Amino acid sequence: MENIEAVIFELIVHSGNARGMLFEALDAAEADNHEQSVMCMQQAEAEMTIAHNLQTKLIQDDLKGQGQISLLLIHAQDQLMTTMSEQALIERLIKMQQQLNQFNQN
Repeated sequence: MENIEAVIFELIVHSGNARGMLFEALDAAEADNHEQSVMCMQQAEAEMTIAHNLQTKLIQDDLKGQGQISLLLIHAQDQLMTTMSEQALIERLIKMQQQLNQFNQN
């Protein structure tokens, strides 16, 4: 595997990118901009896929005895898991916001 620290930083970056897009999606939903919200959610999902693939590489290397546990790796894992949790919550919040937007239009 390439430099493990570089992979860990990539994991942090893609998790952070996804998190930012998730909150942009929520902001768009609050502004009743459904198309923008959907686009941001799709971009967030793409970033999460990259992050998850990087995580899988790190786990596979660890299983081969090539892994290194560091505070940086723990931070990266924390960022990814937090973003995954927020993704689930934001998806539900967006659905609720869409219902609220429809209610307010009637």
